[in-house]
Amino acid sequence: MKKVLTIAGSDSCGGAGIQADLKTFSALGVYGMSVITAVTAQNTQGVFGVEEISPDMVAKQLDAVFQDILVDAVKVGMVFSTGIIEVIADRLKKYNIQKVVLDTVMVSKSGCHLLRSESIKALIDLLIPKAYVVTPNLYEAKMLTGISVHTLQEMQEAARKIYNMGAKNVVVKGGHRIEDATDILYDGSKFYHFPGHRIDTKNTHGTGCTFSSAIASYLALGHRVDEAVKKSKEYITGAIANSLDIGKGVGPTNHFYKFDFK
Repeated sequence: MKKVLTIAGSDSCGGAGIQADLKTFSALGVYGMSVITAVTAQNTQGVFGVEEISPDMVAKQLDAVFQDILVDAVKVGMVFSTGIIEVIADRLKKYNIQKVVLDTVMVSKSGCHLLRSESIKALIDLLIPKAYVVTPNLYEAKMLTGISVHTLQEMQEAARKIYNMGAKNVVVKGGHRIEDATDILYDGSKFYHFPGHRIDTKNTHGTGCTFSSAIASYLALGHRVDEAVKKSKEYITGAIANSLDIGKGVGPTNHFYKFDFK
């Protein structure tokens, strides 16, 4: 069985973060492991508190996994602070991890900052160059590049700029586009477009976490990057279409929609 590690924050309501990542890994048939960077108090209505795990403890978690288990792919999500970013970058280099999917988590849907603003430069300088795939949404692409990102042409321009920061492949997600939900993949020489229709649901909690974890899973399973993105797009679309109306706010996607649970 292929083994995939998520390095991210914890979501107490189970819709995003570490919990969403582990559900995705299980649904796609890979063995999931986790390194927790922060604990959040959140539900479908918002994020009400964030407590950072010390960089030293993050390092110990990483060492514990990498020194014992051969990891086939890594997904990096919420990293929160410069100290944590430095530790993650150091361990990815030390253990020569190649298949790294970086989800540039910055702000929750409710507007809570999940990456300190002063740490964006560290994310660009230290983690993006170690990423095999980077998956920013439109807002994150704007924060990384400094350009407005709305149209497909602007998404392609942003993808080029992020690629030039050192990433091997860049996926600019179009889920927040008004026209449609087309995603763009750039591998340094070619653009791939993955069209998507907008699904009429408010329940989209954890979509970015789930999508990036799916890409990491499919890479671990041996798929090419364009195949991994295509299959992950299909998976997250199905998870949104079958989303769960749980809680009083933005409910989670259904990670196990392909299974006949009653």
